[in-house]
Amino acid sequence: MDMLPRERFSALGGRLHPPVISALMAAALDNPRLLSLAAGFTDTRTLPVTSVTWTVERLGCREGSPEHLQYGTTQGRRRLRELLSARTSQQDAGSPGGIVPARTMLGNGSQQLLYIAMQVLCDPGDIVLVDRPTYFVFLEMLSGLGVTPVSLPARADGSWDFEAIDALLTAMRADGRASRIRAIYLLGYFANPSGLSRSETDKSALAARLRAADLVVPVIEDAAYRELWFHQPWLARSVFALDAWEGFSRLYLGTLTKPFATGLKIGFAHASEADLLERMVWLKGHHDFGSANFNQAVLEHIIEEGEFDTHLVGIRRAYAGKMLALHRGLERAGLRRLGWEWAVPDGGLYLWLRAPDGVDTGIDGPFWKACMKEDVLYVPGDLCIAERDDRRFVRLSFGVLEPPALEEAAARFAHAAERVAPSK
Repeated sequence: MDMLPRERFSALGGRLHPPVISALMAAALDNPRLLSLAAGFTDTRTLPVTSVTWTVERLGCREGSPEHLQYGTTQGRRRLRELLSARTSQQDAGSPGGIVPARTMLGNGSQQLLYIAMQVLCDPGDIVLVDRPTYFVFLEMLSGLGVTPVSLPARADGSWDFEAIDALLTAMRADGRASRIRAIYLLGYFANPSGLSRSETDKSALAARLRAADLVVPVIEDAAYRELWFHQPWLARSVFALDAWEGFSRLYLGTLTKPFATGLKIGFAHASEADLLERMVWLKGHHDFGSANFNQAVLEHIIEEGEFDTHLVGIRRAYAGKMLALHRGLERAGLRRLGWEWAVPDGGLYLWLRAPDGVDTGIDGPFWKACMKEDVLYVPGDLCIAERDDRRFVRLSFGVLEPPALEEAAARFAHAAERVAPSK
C-alpha cells in the first residue's frame, strides 16, 4: 500500500499512533473464543432498551416542532444542562463552586471534552500532573498532543504520598519544569484503573501543596464513574465544592455513557471560569458545532422522568455481582496463592492487580503471550503509568462478560499466571 512521506503530515499527525484501546476493542469483537477483560465495555444485558424505546415514541408523538431532529447548539441543550448542573450540585451537597448551566457544556462523551480541554490549555512541550496510575487513554492523548504527563507520587495502596509530592514539586521548580505545568488531572471517584476514590481531606491537602509551590493551575476532576457505586455513593465532594481549591480554574467531567447507554455518547463538563468554557465551546464548534441533538433530547427526557435513576439501581446491582464473580473466580483459581494482590473496589468497572516480582505484564511479554494462548485479554498496567516504569500491574474489566464467562476468564488468567510464575 502506498504511504505518504512522514514530512507530509503535521507535527501532530506525525506523533499519532494507533490507539491501544481501539486494538483491544477490535480483538474482543473479532475473536469469538477470546474472553476480554480489557476494553471497558458496559453490560449489554442491562442496556435500557425499554426506556429508550418509550422515550423515542414519546418524542415522536409530541405536539409542535420536532426540534429534537434539528441541529442543536454547540454548548448543548439548555434543559439538559440545567438537569446535569442540578444533579452535580446535589451530589456535592449544594456546591458553592458555581456549577451552573451557563458554564456547563455537552460533548460526545466526556472523552471528547477532555481532549478539547487539553487542546485549549496545553501546547506541545507542556506538562500535566496525573495520578499514578491514571486513565491510559488520557496518556495516549497527551502523547499525541506532545504534552508530557508526570505522575503524582503514590503509596502502594494508591493514596497520594504528600512528602514525595512536596519533593517532586521542589525538584520541578529547581530544574525549571514547574513553569511548564499547565494542568492537574485527577480521578476522584472509583478511578479507572485503580478503583480508588479520593477523600476530601486528601483533595484539600493536594491543593495546599500546589498553592504552596505557587502552582495555581487548572485542575480537571474526571468523575466518569461517580454514579457507578455498588452499595453506597462516595460522599466526598468534588474540587468545585472544596474551599482549598478556591482560586484554581476547575473543570469537572461527567458522562451519561457509562451509567446509562454508551451508544448515546453524551458527556458533560462544568467549568468554574467562563472564559475556559467559552474557548472549549468555540473549539468544539470547529469539531462538529454540537453533539447529536436527538441523543441529548432522549437523555433529557429520561433524566426528567426519573428513568435514569431507576436504571442506575439495576446496573449497580449487576456490576456489584459481576465484580464479585471475577474477584471470587480469581481467588478460587489460586491467583493469590501465586503472589498476586488486589483490593476489592466499592464501585466502577475494574480490578487493579499487582503481579509478584519477576512477572512482566507488559504487551508482548511472557505473561501477555501466555494469556493469548489461553484466549483471555487484559490491559497491561504500565500503559496506565505516565513514566511506564513498572510492568507488574494489570487492569481487568468486568463490565461486559456475564458471571459464568467472568469465572471462566478468571480461570484462564490464573492458568496463564501459573505458567509464568517465578520459581521459588
